[in-house]
Amino acid sequence: MWWRKDKKEIGLKFFKIHMKARLTLLSLFLCTTIFAQDRIMIDQVVAVVGNRIVKHSDVETQLNHMRMQGDPVTDYSYCQVLEQLMIDRLFQHQADLDSIVIPESAVEENLDRRIRFFIQQIGSRERLEEFYGRPIIAIKEEFRDMIRAQMISQEMERTITADVRVTPSEVRQFFNDMHPDSIPLIPAQFEIYQIIRTPAISREQSNEVRDRLTGFRNRILQGERFSTLATMFSECPSSRQGGELGLFGRGEMHPEFEATAFSLRDGEVSQVIETPFGLHILQLIERRGENVNVRHILLRPQPNIEDLDRERVFLDSIAELIRDSVYTFQEAARLFSEDPSGRVGGLYVSPFTGNSRVTAEEMETGIFFVVDNFEEGQISNAALFVTEENEQAVRVLMLSRRFAPHRANLEQNYDVIKSMAEAEARQARMAEWLSQRLRTQYVRLNAAARNCTFEHNWGQ
Repeated sequence: MWWRKDKKEIGLKFFKIHMKARLTLLSLFLCTTIFAQDRIMIDQVVAVVGNRIVKHSDVETQLNHMRMQGDPVTDYSYCQVLEQLMIDRLFQHQADLDSIVIPESAVEENLDRRIRFFIQQIGSRERLEEFYGRPIIAIKEEFRDMIRAQMISQEMERTITADVRVTPSEVRQFFNDMHPDSIPLIPAQFEIYQIIRTPAISREQSNEVRDRLTGFRNRILQGERFSTLATMFSECPSSRQGGELGLFGRGEMHPEFEATAFSLRDGEVSQVIETPFGLHILQLIERRGENVNVRHILLRPQPNIEDLDRERVFLDSIAELIRDSVYTFQEAARLFSEDPSGRVGGLYVSPFTGNSRVTAEEMETGIFFVVDNFEEGQISNAALFVTEENEQAVRVLMLSRRFAPHRANLEQNYDVIKSMAEAEARQARMAEWLSQRLRTQYVRLNAAARNCTFEHNWGQ
């Protein structure tokens, strides 16, 4: 989430490979199991791998999820899903032997993140509980072990392929060996620079927000539900879950927020606190070991229109100085931008990949609409926009370079091709590991599974 210290980067996927297209057990959250559809059906064990089993219901649930997502389900799909589940069980069995353990705090964080995501998808906490016919706490209990097993499998994959590297010569050889039709098409890309100014928040504006939150706190102490007010008024994405953040441990939040969260008693509502993201009130939901779960209401003081207009006029004057060659855009960004990108001359990077060459899909919609028809070197007028933290700010943009759609090549897209080469190397390492383990691993398949054609030799 945006208020945590570490942001996770989402890699741009230009290609698909088997080991990265693996079906996740976490999809079970929104699947209807075969027992929900037909409670008369008798489940059966279709495979045993080491000390782990795969049930018919496990496979059918994954197939149901594929259908729900609109993915094609063919006669061969059952065997594909079964083999991936067998690989998962092999990883889990090996993790038992290697004493690989996932911290409970990580399991809880993953579980809470999934619950929040599915609440967002289905519409509300109440609708999710209605879908499963049980409260959230019971849903969590049902899926906790499954998530732990999935995380163990992922950790095993990382362990097996941790030392996989490719050299520049191997990248070049990989590219030279690619069939022309396998070389990915790189969409149009843009290199963009920006200067951002954010008006200062006055003490008066901050006090107005503080007073609003104090009013909310008083209403809660008088009997109103914290979650209701959070849903109605909080400016945090968690408002969709009534302000609930899920379990977190020490070191995961900003110090001011964390200190307050860990000081609360069950059900207690905090005084108003301030963090770099705005002003909050918190309520403790539960404490589990070294982790806590809280609700919060976040409000951000916003600048008034006069302050925003003053910054807009200022940036327009800076843009004119750049056009007159008094400054280069990069010099002006270092001098006047209040965004961290100013330290690197205002270079805009994709919020998804961290790359400076961004596609239309990767950049903010507002940026694309501005630069789409720009010539290289063209500078925009100053315009208002809303930051990722939902703050009002002003910026000017410059389109530095435009790259036309093209087939990937080593000169322009070395990183893309290197990622593909590393992925193939990891896939080969995984295949080698599986081949070695399956020579000595206990595997038993039922009659239906023995009729499958698998990618790996399971001894059927």
